[in-house]
Amino acid sequence: MRSLSLLLILLCAVSLMLGSKQTSLIALFNFSNDAWLTLTASRIPRLIALVLTGVGLSVSGVILQHIVRNKFVEPATSGGVDAAKLGILVSLTMLPNASTSSKMIFALVFCFAASLLFILIISRIKFKSAVLIPVLGLMYGSVLSSIAEFYAYRHNILQSMQGWLLGDFSRVVQGHYELIYIILPIIVLAYIYAHRFTVLGMGEDMAASLGLGYAATAAFGLMLVSVTVAASVITIGAIPFVGLVIPNLVALKYGENLSRTLPLVALGGACLLLICDIFGRLIIYPFEVPIGLTAGGVGGVIFLVLIMRGVR
Repeated sequence: MRSLSLLLILLCAVSLMLGSKQTSLIALFNFSNDAWLTLTASRIPRLIALVLTGVGLSVSGVILQHIVRNKFVEPATSGGVDAAKLGILVSLTMLPNASTSSKMIFALVFCFAASLLFILIISRIKFKSAVLIPVLGLMYGSVLSSIAEFYAYRHNILQSMQGWLLGDFSRVVQGHYELIYIILPIIVLAYIYAHRFTVLGMGEDMAASLGLGYAATAAFGLMLVSVTVAASVITIGAIPFVGLVIPNLVALKYGENLSRTLPLVALGGACLLLICDIFGRLIIYPFEVPIGLTAGGVGGVIFLVLIMRGVR
């Protein structure tokens, strides 16, 4: 816990100082207007968005894994992210002048409905291997993504959709990211209900024997996940695998008790996203690679390793 906290502080400091426009500590101590404007209008909002998105996606992943009772599931491997994209596209065509909050509501509803449908599908199928569930989820997400792209093509917004919905923190500036703060109460609620989500992961029969309302708790968990995914997609874009990698790495060492491991999952998610962002900003400096690509690459490799471990 302490080492992760120190790593997070170090990564935050690096993120604040890194960018195409150099900002030095000397300039900040000399109260340079230019340096402070860059810091307050761009660097700090970007850092806040990075930390909250990383925490929110990792916490969402571990909640979804306990609901589905599968360690290889997260919003990007269960169709949730793709459904949120589709919801945003529908809002753009049905309500062209809709506010960002209205678009988020569309994304939330589509994500929640798609997650419920995914759970219904896997509950009707008997899987011989746990690995088949995320494979089905990826296929399900691909179908939703294809529908979204066809919908965008029909309404002549395909090119803008591909650029806008790819995870990218470079467009995060003061006044255009504040919706991401909705993740804060989601994190608090997730911690309050951590014990219930742990029991949920033991199965419906165990939950019922302990007096837990399984369906209501699962629906509440899905709502928390849907709000987080909708807020991150509408603000940042799609970022895959964060909610899969961190919960699995934490569970390997610290177990499944969310009351104890949820803070570690949150810190790990923030650290992973900061590392991916810093790497993307350095690899072709002074330009940057969108974090949707770097997180997808790093997370995809770890996902394959976890899948291979699961198969063995």
